[in-house]
Amino acid sequence: MALWLAVGLCVGSGFALVTLGWSRRGSFAEDILLRVFLSAGFGLGIFSVVYLFARIFFAEILATRNLLLADVIMFAVLAAAAVVRSRFRLVKFGFPALTDDEGWPAWLERTLRAALVIVFLIAAYAAVMRMLIFPHGDGWDAFAIWNLHARFLFLGGEHWRDGFTSLVGGSHPDYPLLLPAAIAHFWTFLGHDDPRVPAVIGFVFSFATVGVLFAALSILRGRVAAMMAAVALLSTPFFIEQGTAQYADVPLSFFFLAAIVLLSLFDGATIDGATVDGATTDATTTDSAPTGSSNTQPWGLPILAGLATGFAAWTKNEGLLFLFAVVVSRVLVLVRRARTQNLRKRDDRLIPVSIWLDIPALTAGLAPGLFLILYYKHWIAIPGDLFSDPATAVPKLLDPARYWAIFTGSVKGFFRFGHWFVVPATVVLAGIALVFGKDGRFTRQPGFVTGVFALTLTFIGYFGVFLITPYDIHWHLRFSLMRLFLQLWPSVVFLVFLALRNPTAAKKAAI
Repeated sequence: MALWLAVGLCVGSGFALVTLGWSRRGSFAEDILLRVFLSAGFGLGIFSVVYLFARIFFAEILATRNLLLADVIMFAVLAAAAVVRSRFRLVKFGFPALTDDEGWPAWLERTLRAALVIVFLIAAYAAVMRMLIFPHGDGWDAFAIWNLHARFLFLGGEHWRDGFTSLVGGSHPDYPLLLPAAIAHFWTFLGHDDPRVPAVIGFVFSFATVGVLFAALSILRGRVAAMMAAVALLSTPFFIEQGTAQYADVPLSFFFLAAIVLLSLFDGATIDGATVDGATTDATTTDSAPTGSSNTQPWGLPILAGLATGFAAWTKNEGLLFLFAVVVSRVLVLVRRARTQNLRKRDDRLIPVSIWLDIPALTAGLAPGLFLILYYKHWIAIPGDLFSDPATAVPKLLDPARYWAIFTGSVKGFFRFGHWFVVPATVVLAGIALVFGKDGRFTRQPGFVTGVFALTLTFIGYFGVFLITPYDIHWHLRFSLMRLFLQLWPSVVFLVFLALRNPTAAKKAAI
């Protein structure tokens, strides 16, 4: 009974947190779908923070009854704050043209609906079977890193920190603890380290990622684009394999996607029928503040995007790269956009106040996660092995053979990614983008450009890590590159279908 109550509190806390930052007035079905899927990941993030906080400062709380009380208090605080927040006037947001489904033939929508159901059932069956076949995870990282860390947190008692030293070889004790702490949190309610818990968490993250992708595109581009994207992700075998392998790559991809989705929703905001940019929709403007006014924009969305970015950093070390990439990309995109607008208006004023509010909102969201990971890195974990020998970094950076190895490995990985039997997923997606073309209404949005820049900078960061890796470069590429592609894959699928031009738009452009 306590376990099911904990599950409800986990999802409920995530839902309350998302609702606290949610500022949308629109279709209930659209809102609830996206918020529920976001709540799954955010709730697990909250559970990990609550557990680690209790483990570090209040070990006596880790008795089942006391931990349950802490969860209830956390949920009550977030729910009360969300209720108070809901009493403020909500903002209607969404891109001006939400009728993109009209540009697609009716038979395509029916076909996609059937395909989505079939692919979902196949993916769910494959995921459940893999959970049964590999109850402790499929690979070294599952049982020797993530689940081992969870067991040290849960079973270690006063000596739990001993699991985060160099004495346990190959366990990467510097890795963040979102997954291990969330797993240990649920194990506390079960009373033992049941391997089904990490398996179910992996399953939840996998299908919550698909759900966020589908729900966000349903709001921004319509059902057809959403179904095409969901089918593309669900039919990527490697995504389902890794999602149930009890690794951290799919959970990391969830938070990457959530951050980009929330920024895209914010930048496509409309205020009572008028976009933040000033473009109007078919709706009639009512008694709202002037378009683009900073006090009417849905500032909760960039805060939630920052929280997702912080949770990414708390999930895996690659999340720190993504955090840096998002902040840098956001600043560059907004500054360039503001200056371009000023030049068009022949106005030599500095960047508008709304731009300065955007970055603090994002920073306010990512600050808790960043503080947590810095505390963990400084006070608990030992230094990572990637930078264990700085003296060798410069010779490696000057070695052309390493650049060539990474380049050729990346090209091969591009054509092999996904574990598809016939045509690689990357090639199919690139073909779809070339055939349909891009819709400038969406590719010019700051959220889209921020997403593209952030993913590009993150991949460049991966490239740099391979350059200085202390391991054999070919071995490291072989066992890591595909999973790094996977971390970016759901976000890439989202951006491609967000920018996809439908047949009606293509005909108009050709005239």
